[in-house]
Amino acid sequence: MLTSQISTAAFVDTKPHFHILDGLRGVAAIMVVCFHIFEAFATSHIDQRLNHGYLAVDFFFILSGFVVGYAYDDRWGKMNIRNFLKRRLIRLHPMVVMGAIIGAIMFYTQGCSVWDVSTVTIGTLLIGALLNALLIPATPGVEVRGIGEMFPLNGPSWSLFFEYLGNILYALFIRRFSTTALTILVFLAGSGLAVFAIFGPLGDICVGYSLTGTEFTGGFLRLLFSFSAGLLLFRLFKPIKIRGAFWLCSLAIIALLAVPRIGGHEYLWMNGMYDAFCAILFFPLLVYLGASGKTTDKYTIRVCKFLGDISYPLYMVHYPFIYLYYAWVKNNNLTFQESFPGAAAVVIGSIILAYISLKFYDIPVRRYLTNRFLKLKNNTKN
Repeated sequence: MLTSQISTAAFVDTKPHFHILDGLRGVAAIMVVCFHIFEAFATSHIDQRLNHGYLAVDFFFILSGFVVGYAYDDRWGKMNIRNFLKRRLIRLHPMVVMGAIIGAIMFYTQGCSVWDVSTVTIGTLLIGALLNALLIPATPGVEVRGIGEMFPLNGPSWSLFFEYLGNILYALFIRRFSTTALTILVFLAGSGLAVFAIFGPLGDICVGYSLTGTEFTGGFLRLLFSFSAGLLLFRLFKPIKIRGAFWLCSLAIIALLAVPRIGGHEYLWMNGMYDAFCAILFFPLLVYLGASGKTTDKYTIRVCKFLGDISYPLYMVHYPFIYLYYAWVKNNNLTFQESFPGAAAVVIGSIILAYISLKFYDIPVRRYLTNRFLKLKNNTKN
């Protein structure tokens, strides 16, 4: 349920938060870091340990739709599209820029044989960093890493590209939909996502990072369903009584994202069905339960607040260090057990860097931008 404690990164007119949802976002962000660490030992999605960490993005999109609906649905008329987009840019973009800068620096220091850094000029790197900072996707074949990523210097930026797209669609069209029309959109988008997951060529929805047809189509379906479903969930939301919601939902998120690949190479549809169930059924349920729950003890409140505060910075700063970890693992042919101290250092170091980035960069920059462009005193968590 709602809490009157406002985040340290809040606009002056920010509404009280669903504190448990903030905490769950942080849990999912940490799982993303762990998922990326295990990519160093995988040859494909099939043998990836912590196999379904990529589904955290769908959980983030549902949370975004729910929170955006709560924060802004009743403000239209007092707020126009321009001001809405300003607020979203101020909330999200400073960490996009920070991720691009860190990514550019780490690209030249990783020393991984998989990517030949010597072939990339400083000029090319600077252009790539600028494109990433402006959230302009690189086209396949011209990006610096050469594996088709939209944002090769900081891979997770792809989901921010779709997040922005979802916010634009909301501002222009989706917010005007009646509940019935929004329900139809959610049903159609969910059906499309399920078909893509179950009958598509990959057997999963770990897609969206590239502008290629399959990747972009899958990424757009993930965004369209999850963001719209989160908005619909907010409009229909009626809380129920549930005890220990944060801890129960956290365990559920960890379990769902850590499940091994299902069906192997032979039965791709089985894993696709699991992905569809998570994205379409389980994650909306977890958001509903998390929004219904209430933090009653100071320890849980502090945990949720800390996890919520660092969740977005963590998501945006960790991946360049994952590349450094890859280089260390691959150059020394290490097993996970041998590299465990390094893996732990990446997780803990990324959390520390996220907190430092929040306190000494993200909050001050957003405060400045808010005062400069919105004439408000503080930044926003929404």
